[in-house]
Amino acid sequence: MYRRTNAPLVRSGNPIVTLGIESPREASLANQLARGNGDIPPAGLLIVNADDWGRDPLTTNRILECSLRRTVSSVSAMVFMKDSGRAAVLAREHEIEAGLHLNFTTPFSAPGCPSRLLERQQQLARYLLRHRLSQCVFHPGLIRSFEYLVAAQLDEFRRIYGKDPEKIDGHHHMHLCMNVLLQQLLPPATIVRRNFSFERGEKSLWNRLYRKAVDHSLARRHRLVDFLFSLPPLEPPGRLRRIYSLACRSVVELETHPVHPEEYRYLAEGEFLCQIGEARIMPPSAIAQRKHSAEGNRL
Repeated sequence: MYRRTNAPLVRSGNPIVTLGIESPREASLANQLARGNGDIPPAGLLIVNADDWGRDPLTTNRILECSLRRTVSSVSAMVFMKDSGRAAVLAREHEIEAGLHLNFTTPFSAPGCPSRLLERQQQLARYLLRHRLSQCVFHPGLIRSFEYLVAAQLDEFRRIYGKDPEKIDGHHHMHLCMNVLLQQLLPPATIVRRNFSFERGEKSLWNRLYRKAVDHSLARRHRLVDFLFSLPPLEPPGRLRRIYSLACRSVVELETHPVHPEEYRYLAEGEFLCQIGEARIMPPSAIAQRKHSAEGNRL
């Protein structure tokens, strides 16, 4: 089920997958991903992405340590936050690949934030946090506020990082709210974080259908990885081993928050590198490189 778009390397489809690959049916998962074109599937990638880069010094420092240990391959950078400026300097200094972590819900904490920016964010936060389904509803009265807040964060990222973000996701995954999607506020052809992938039976039919529709909409304008998982829960260990096995055949993003002690220990103390097996840890930019080596195959 491949779709050609004007952005390279996109696959859309149901984010629900049975992760175990020991049985013959499950071991053929990667081959099925390319069967539509009769292609031989190329090797997979594991993107280990740490969220909240620049939120505060503790968060930045924890992520930096994991990046230097090569257990984190990219970061999602918050702007207009207390440590955003220092984090941008560190990213350039250590050649850390950073994307934009759009923030509609956690108050901007950088000194000197414009009052209009703070007011617009407070307006959106009140709406989005009012009910867990608020993000699923398009609000015409907030069109200008969403436009303003997305544009302001894109401009600030360009100012402190000196370039456009190649990858975009959202704090609390609010980049997937209906206003952002239907207003098409994210730059086309960027890599955008998809919905979480779950083992079969974890979510209701309605939940699966909604996530599939959102990912289908994203794939029209943006590049997506094949699967997205959260690092926790760390137990049972078989769950993570199945994810790492899947990353040997598909492009998998693993979302992490090293500021949390259990995730930090797992990434920084060696257990992670002992478990990943043959999975290749790569940054998001490797997706574009994979396109050229795959002779036109689409992810």
